[in-house]
Amino acid sequence: MQIKFIDRKTGQIKQETPPAEGLLKFLYDNPFGKTAFLPLARRKFISAWYGRKMNKPSSVKKIQDFIDTHGINMEEYEGGVPEFTSFNDFFYRKLKPGARTIESGFVSPGDGRLLAFESVSDLKHFFVKGHEFTLPKFLNDAQLARKYANASLFILRLAPNDYHRFHFPYTGTPSEVTKINGKYYSVSPHALANNFVKVFCENKREYCTLKSQDKGDILLVPVGATMVGTVIETYSPGQQVAKGDEMGYFAFGGSTVAVLVDREKIQIDADILQNTRNKLETYVQLGDKIGV
Repeated sequence: MQIKFIDRKTGQIKQETPPAEGLLKFLYDNPFGKTAFLPLARRKFISAWYGRKMNKPSSVKKIQDFIDTHGINMEEYEGGVPEFTSFNDFFYRKLKPGARTIESGFVSPGDGRLLAFESVSDLKHFFVKGHEFTLPKFLNDAQLARKYANASLFILRLAPNDYHRFHFPYTGTPSEVTKINGKYYSVSPHALANNFVKVFCENKREYCTLKSQDKGDILLVPVGATMVGTVIETYSPGQQVAKGDEMGYFAFGGSTVAVLVDREKIQIDADILQNTRNKLETYVQLGDKIGV
């Protein structure tokens, strides 16, 4: 399955073949795969086991092949292959200072493929399969869901070859995180197309409220996935952060960051909205302006 997305900087439509695409197709489309193997593949202990495997020193031998296969530009990152102590150490590698420009306005919290919706209610017109997406299920908090019932929503999907640290999209004061335990479905496009509600309403996730002076309360929701055993926060709750400051990182696997904002205070960039209406993700990088 070829997944099409638009590279915002070049305007080109590109294709992505998710890693382990054959396995994902079997797990999410094949009836036998769905009933027999999918429940096992998403279990916590599988993700935890694989996470431990990627932390072992012997996992460094996988790094160079991964770089070559996915065409990762290591000139952007701190350290070289010989300096990484495990595959996970490489996976949540840090960018060099200045590798990304933090632009004006409301910016992307990371590198990845972005969808954006002016209203959460627009989701039902986009994802036609499965059950209806609801904020109470996603946030596991009815009161919080009511607060963001008319919010705009950004969904940033990180492919396994992307930079896997995520950052604050605006200046403000962050709260502590509230963790929501869940399973570990894949967040690959194949899984999202067939199981969007399960991916977002059943996966392990957490949320943080970023209080800003002029844009209201911004809700940041990192979502874990299959083979992602851990989401690590690297910020200090209650201490003001600048736009672009690091919030945390994901261990091995593809992951997602969802962002809910007041639609009256932040206007999503028109090209991103149009691409989403055309059912195309927009490739953006950390610090790219995605709204005003």
